[in-house]
Amino acid sequence: MAARINYSVQNTLCLLNPLNYSVNAKTTHFKTGLNFSKNLIFPRKLKRPTFCTCAVSNNDRQSSEAAETFVLTTPLYYVNAPPHMGSAYTTIAADAIARFQRLLGKKVIFVTGTDEHGEKIAAAAAVAGSTPSQHCDVISQAYKTLWKDLEISHDKFIRTTDPKHEGIVKEFYSRVLDKGDIYRADYEGLYCVNCEEYKDEKELLDNNCCPMHLKPCIERKEDNYFFALSKYQKQLEENLTQNPNFVQPPFRLNEVQMDWGIPVPNDNKQTIYVWFDALLGYISALSAEKEQPDLQTAVSSGWPASLHLIGKDILRFHAVYWPAMLMSAGLDLPKKVFGHGFLTKDGMKMGKSLGNTLEPNELVHNFGSDAVRYFFLREVEFGSDGDYSEERFINIVNAHLANTIGNLLNRTLGLLKKNCQSTLVVDSAVAAEGNALKDAVEKLVEKARIHYENLSLSFKQGGAASEAAAKDLVVILEAMRIVAIALSPVAPSFCWRIYEQLGYSKDHFNTVTWSGTKWGGLKGGQVMAQPKPVFARIENKTELEDEAATRKPVKSKQKKPQAHVAAEAAESLISRN
Repeated sequence: MAARINYSVQNTLCLLNPLNYSVNAKTTHFKTGLNFSKNLIFPRKLKRPTFCTCAVSNNDRQSSEAAETFVLTTPLYYVNAPPHMGSAYTTIAADAIARFQRLLGKKVIFVTGTDEHGEKIAAAAAVAGSTPSQHCDVISQAYKTLWKDLEISHDKFIRTTDPKHEGIVKEFYSRVLDKGDIYRADYEGLYCVNCEEYKDEKELLDNNCCPMHLKPCIERKEDNYFFALSKYQKQLEENLTQNPNFVQPPFRLNEVQMDWGIPVPNDNKQTIYVWFDALLGYISALSAEKEQPDLQTAVSSGWPASLHLIGKDILRFHAVYWPAMLMSAGLDLPKKVFGHGFLTKDGMKMGKSLGNTLEPNELVHNFGSDAVRYFFLREVEFGSDGDYSEERFINIVNAHLANTIGNLLNRTLGLLKKNCQSTLVVDSAVAAEGNALKDAVEKLVEKARIHYENLSLSFKQGGAASEAAAKDLVVILEAMRIVAIALSPVAPSFCWRIYEQLGYSKDHFNTVTWSGTKWGGLKGGQVMAQPKPVFARIENKTELEDEAATRKPVKSKQKKPQAHVAAEAAESLISRN
């Protein structure tokens, strides 16, 4: 049993050892030139903001005044519609990062919230037959409820309708105005209401449709105030050059190139620029709940952010416009901006018109938060686009969480109960003496730490790691071949079924000798048979009843595969000798 347990432990730890991607990897080809024209408009009305702190208290975490502070943010999600899987994915990833940083003993400030200003919100409220304020309350609460169900451990939840937020926005805006970085001009162009931005005609689809929302942009002319983005072009380029890890993953650098500016209004007839308002939520959220709104106090409470985690569609706002605004206001830039990819379903882009949307509430209700969190972080290479299918979801969750980790724990505790009355006979340090497993565990844990720090959250392996994993499979199968020969005197039919799975004929099995137990029988290029059970587990009726009473199974459209481990027969033989 020891050999099986050792392998199972290593296999379990490998699930926490993503090797495929490091965001600190160097990129060899990217542009740093930023070419700005001067005009573009994004107006919206400034209302009053609300914030709350999460029920998870930092008093319950390992922290101290001397602890390093790690501030990370999700976008402030737009409340024109209920939360979708895309926003849930961002927040799940942010929560995993926050929890890891807390494990390192850092003082974490995890900020999320809702953006509650804009034309789309008023339109959505009208359709629902409610006021904008009522609509915002309902949708904001929907986000809070989903975050609770997904076990999101945020420290701050900011609503841009909070009065404290409004005060900080005005103070920040005044700094930029005093710097001479706001000027008045007219602008006319094609405007996407959903994106809340003007579009260059060359980036649009047929009939001037937005490539993101697939809806026609409208002609709009505005008398407005503009932010002098081009004034900070050189500083922005220097930031990208001197801080190569500022935009992550590295290939996203090419996506922050653009040729237009940002408008910001400044009189009673105008409204605060949409992104000016929303982005400042990252700072206003840092102020204490009972403090008076003050920009400097909020900044001193944790700014600059260690990480902005966002979808790739809003990367340029966070990697170019936001830094320029901060430069104008004399504030430090965030340390890193990470733009992750989009999610698809069954290989297709999700959309209500296609009837293939993925509802996070349904997923959590059907499968539980752990299953949802694990699948999306494990299966989607963090930074790239990723796909969801229910069949793959169920297979991955069952294989990894139930069969590998769950079964390992269950079987080990079962052996301890059977042989040691559920009591550990020695300290773990003593038990590991002379056992290579301890070193393997420590190495795997260190690799896991490095990949967490590098935001390599996905557990898929590629490149050299994939090649190493393929070799591991060969090693495992060769061990199974040797076990089949050594055990054949005891269970010949069972061992023939193993040999058959390895691609051998019955004649070959019948002529095998003990010398066949020498390592090296399997050869490169040898094709294995299609996998099928070689031994059906004999279920104990009492165990089945106990399992049914205590276990909440993952729902599946398929029959649950039976456990069949060839090594168990060999272990039984060994235990008798």
